[in-house]
Amino acid sequence: MDSFTKQNNQQPTLSFWQIWNVSFGFLGVQFGFALQNANVSRILSDLGADLHSLSLYWLVAPIMGLIVQPWVGAASDRTWNRLGRRRPFILAGAIAAALGMLLMPNAPLFVAIMAPMIFGAIMLALMDASFNVCFQPFRSLVSDMVPVSQRNQGYSVQALLINIGAVIGSILPFVLTNVVGLENSAKAGEVAPSVVWAFYLGASVLLGSVLWTVFRTKEYAPAEYHRYKGVDSEPDDQPTLPLGTRLKAFLSLIVNMPQTMKQLAVVQFFSWFALYIMWVYTTPAITQHIWHVDKQWFDPVFLGTLAVIPAEIARAKGAAGDWVGILFAGYSVFAAVFSVFLASLANRLGRKRVYSFSLAAGGVGYLCFLLFDDMTAVTVNLLITEVTVPVGAVQLLLPMIGVGMAWAAILAMPYAMLAGALPAKQTGVYMGIFNYTVAAPQIIAGLSAGWMLNHIFANEAIFIIIIAGVSMLAGAVAVFFVKDHAYAESN
Repeated sequence: MDSFTKQNNQQPTLSFWQIWNVSFGFLGVQFGFALQNANVSRILSDLGADLHSLSLYWLVAPIMGLIVQPWVGAASDRTWNRLGRRRPFILAGAIAAALGMLLMPNAPLFVAIMAPMIFGAIMLALMDASFNVCFQPFRSLVSDMVPVSQRNQGYSVQALLINIGAVIGSILPFVLTNVVGLENSAKAGEVAPSVVWAFYLGASVLLGSVLWTVFRTKEYAPAEYHRYKGVDSEPDDQPTLPLGTRLKAFLSLIVNMPQTMKQLAVVQFFSWFALYIMWVYTTPAITQHIWHVDKQWFDPVFLGTLAVIPAEIARAKGAAGDWVGILFAGYSVFAAVFSVFLASLANRLGRKRVYSFSLAAGGVGYLCFLLFDDMTAVTVNLLITEVTVPVGAVQLLLPMIGVGMAWAAILAMPYAMLAGALPAKQTGVYMGIFNYTVAAPQIIAGLSAGWMLNHIFANEAIFIIIIAGVSMLAGAVAVFFVKDHAYAESN
C-alpha cells in the first residue's frame, strides 16, 4: 500500500469544535433527563404515589432502555440516508421527548380521560423511550466520527456537555421559584407551577441543541466510513432475514460479546444500582432527614384523611424538592469540572485507576449523607439569589463532589474502554446491548429498593441512600477485574 493510500484510509483528526458539535445535542437531552431525574419523584408524589412505590414507577425508564436502545442501535447501524445513520434517530427521539415533557406536568388536565397518575406514568414512558432513542445514537456517533487517538477526548467532551445540561436542568425549578417568583408548592393532586414551566423550557432547549448537532455535523458517507474503519461495505440489496434468524443472530451477539464488555457489565451493575436509588429517593431522604418532615407526610392514605395539607409541610416539601435540584446541579458541576481533566488523567494514570477512584469517591459521598441533619437555618448566597435552608442541606454539597466524580467517570470511562473492543460494523448494536448493563441494575433496584425501604428501613429513606453508597464502592472494586485491552495496545 503506497503512502497516499495509507493517508487516504486514515480517519481525519477533528478540531475541538467539531468534537463539540458532534455531542452538543446531548446537552439538551441531558437537560431534559436532569429535569426528569430531579422532579419526577416530586411530581408522582404530588399526583398521589406512595413512598415505597416510587421505585416501581421509575422502572419505566430502564425498561424503555432495555427495549429501545438495542433496536435503535441495530437500526442505526443499517441506516444511510440524507441525514446520515445516527442523526435521524437523534432528531426523532428529541421531538418525541419534547412532546412528553410538555404533557407530563399537565397530567391533572387530562383527568377526564384517565387518572393523573396513569397519564403521568404514560408520559414518563414516552419521555424515557424518546431519551433512549437519542442516547444510544449519540454514543455511537462519537465512536463513528472521532478517531481512536481522540476517543478519550471525544467522550470527555460529551461528558462535559452532558453535565452542563444537567446543571441547568437541575436548578431550573429552583431558579423559577427564587428568581422569577413562581410558586414551588403544589396543591393536592397538582404539580407546582415552577416545575410545569421548567418542563416547558426544557423541551425547548432539548430540541434546539439537538437541531444544532443535526445541522452542524456531517456524518461520513458509507464508502468513507467503511474505508476509515477498515471494513468491507455491504451490498445495498441485502435480503431481509426472517425474524427467527435475526433473533438468533442477536442472541449470538449477546453470548459472544467481547470479554471487556462482560467485565464492564459487573461494574455497571453496581454503579447504576446506586444511581437509580439516588434519583428516586434523594427527595424523600433529605426531606425526612434534614427538613425533619415525618414519613407520614409521604403516605397517600394518611394524606387522604386530611382536608388540606398544612402550609408548613407543603413549604418544607417544596423547599426540599428545590434543594434536590441544587444538589443534583452540584454533582453535575463537579462532574463537568472533573470531565475537563478526565482524559488527561486517564492517559497519564490509566483508565482503570481513574475509573475506580472516581466510583469510590461517589460511594463515600453517599455514605456521608447520614452525617448531615443539622436543622439550623442559614442564609446561602447562590449568586443568582439568596435562600434560607438548614445547615445540613448546605453541608450535603460536600458529598456531591464525590458523586460528581463518579458520574463523570460513568459517562465516559466505560464507553471509552468499550469502543476499542467492538467490531466497527456492529458498534451501534453492541452499544445498544451494552445498555442492558445500564437498564438491568435499575430494574433490579426498582423491584427491590421499595421493598427494602418499606420492610427493612420502615420508610426512613436516608438508609436506602446508604445502600447506594455500598453498591458504588463494590463497583470501584470490580473495575480492577476489567481487561482494558484497547488501552494497553495503544500505550
